[in-house]
Amino acid sequence: MTGLQARLRADLLTARKARDTTATAVLRSTLSAIANAEALPVAEAALLGDGPIAGAASGVGATEAARRDLTDDDVRGIITEEQTERLSAATDLESHGAGEKAEQLRAEAELLAAYL
Repeated sequence: MTGLQARLRADLLTARKARDTTATAVLRSTLSAIANAEALPVAEAALLGDGPIAGAASGVGATEAARRDLTDDDVRGIITEEQTERLSAATDLESHGAGEKAEQLRAEAELLAAYL
């Protein structure tokens, strides 16, 4: 886990304790995007099994999946993508007359800017 990921997790805990629903939602979705980026593709050969249930895992540690190690720069890139996505959605919503939701997305993007 990078220092930036640790900071995001600590800030998530703080936001949850403060009952800050906006910050909690933004931090959770960002940490989920980071977790998705850490996941390695599953090899199709690993899905085939000889046991009574095809694809079933057996043995100690059989269900552990390898994870990719991300750097702080990788994490910043993911945060930037999350921020860009929110700003793009805000622009689209505003052009369709949903100004309140667009402002909420811009506030979320501003919260993410603190980590860049």
